[in-house]
Amino acid sequence: MQSQDIKPREPQDEHIVENKELNIWEALIPVIALVLMLFFNVKYAFGDDALSGSNQFILLLGAAVAAIVGFFNKVSYKQMLDEVAENVKSTTGALLILLFVGSLAGTWLISGIIPSMIYYGLQLLSPEIFLPACVIICAIISVATGSSWTTSATVGIALVGIGSALGFNPGMTAGAVISGAYFGDKMSPLSDTTNLAPAMAGGELFSHIKYMTYTTVPTIILTLIIFIILGLSIDVQGTTDTSAMLASIKESFTISPWLFIVPVLVVVLIVKKTPPLVALLAGTLLGGIFALIFQPEIVKTIAGADKLTFLSGYQGVMNAMTVDTAIETSNASLNDLFSSGGMAGMLGTIWLIVCAMVFGGVMDAIGALSKISNAVLNLFDSIFGLFVSTVISCVGLNALASDQYLAIVIPGRMYAKAFKDKNLAPENLSRTLEDSGTVTSVLVPWNTCGAYQSGVLGVDTLSYAGYAFFNWISPFTTLIFAGFRIKIKQLNGGYLPR
Repeated sequence: MQSQDIKPREPQDEHIVENKELNIWEALIPVIALVLMLFFNVKYAFGDDALSGSNQFILLLGAAVAAIVGFFNKVSYKQMLDEVAENVKSTTGALLILLFVGSLAGTWLISGIIPSMIYYGLQLLSPEIFLPACVIICAIISVATGSSWTTSATVGIALVGIGSALGFNPGMTAGAVISGAYFGDKMSPLSDTTNLAPAMAGGELFSHIKYMTYTTVPTIILTLIIFIILGLSIDVQGTTDTSAMLASIKESFTISPWLFIVPVLVVVLIVKKTPPLVALLAGTLLGGIFALIFQPEIVKTIAGADKLTFLSGYQGVMNAMTVDTAIETSNASLNDLFSSGGMAGMLGTIWLIVCAMVFGGVMDAIGALSKISNAVLNLFDSIFGLFVSTVISCVGLNALASDQYLAIVIPGRMYAKAFKDKNLAPENLSRTLEDSGTVTSVLVPWNTCGAYQSGVLGVDTLSYAGYAFFNWISPFTTLIFAGFRIKIKQLNGGYLPR
């Protein structure tokens, strides 16, 4: 198999099981059971910690409920197990990419690439354009780290504090922070949701990111315009001082524009349509080399060695690629930002994907996905209606299941075949999953994302939700593009005529 063929097998090309013995109410039993169990698990039992493993087991319990329904409708255990195996197999490419993304994040941290991005990003801050600057800073950091949560928990906290000192409404500042953080989260190849969406839709990571720019860039531009207008309409006083934070970064890392060579080369490889695994591997290895050149003390410390040798250098870089790595600075608020889980840090997402594939496989084997999809699609027969139903499903699951990942996984698995039947490329589905599933999770107070951001930023969800313009404009943007048939890609590579 050639390297360019290593990608998730398209789930919409799989045979979707039809089961005439199953009615729509029986098909909904596992879904209802799953939603209720997840709601209880997140809301009353584990809260944010539900992502650490209990939600994954809930998915398996949901699969067990589906299996029971299947047994009552003449579906064999072997058939269900075979479908689960096919589902898991279809995510092989995505799982490999996730592992490489984890290793790349580790070497980009210890090499100083991510700290340099943050260092130069923070210098964009200016009192006169504080709100749009918050969006830009958080967007840069979130693209660099692939994590909206980490961005909010570090720089986001500082920006909310600075905004309060200047006289800005904390909800307004938090909305700007979240808007930028979720833009970066969507567009970063390091983000787990950005990897998850094309895996569910049967697409490819970098093609998905490129296709997202059509809706995401106009949305972030509109968001910036709104924040510029808001900023100009508010009298501010005082000064913004990030000098301590900048000094702490420069004290801990060798900061240099030369470090941007690595991300630029990776972008060039992506533009040249290099297979994702090759581009990520190249970025990882170059990050390791640059770490040895620019940050020898950090590499030595990670290796636990007294001096840098070939062996200790190898150990330090390898540790950064594979396991938890944290760089302590003199500024406590930065310490969480300068940490990486390496490949091990991606295991939680991989675990979630595998468990989701078990649930989806059993649901597919008993004919439930086909039954539910057909019922929903009968309500929305047009192409625009298909986009509408996807958005409704994603937003609804964010509210009902209280989990961002499930708002991507379940609709992605349910609608993949429907998009193919309409001759639509998988990028349409993966983009819609992100435009409606990824970003709206933070607007729901009892969703893990909403609860986390509110707790970290110290701002009630309902207080910042109205100012998180990027997050609630995104679903409307994707529907506008669908309604006017703007850049709606077909399977043959062309676009739908307007």
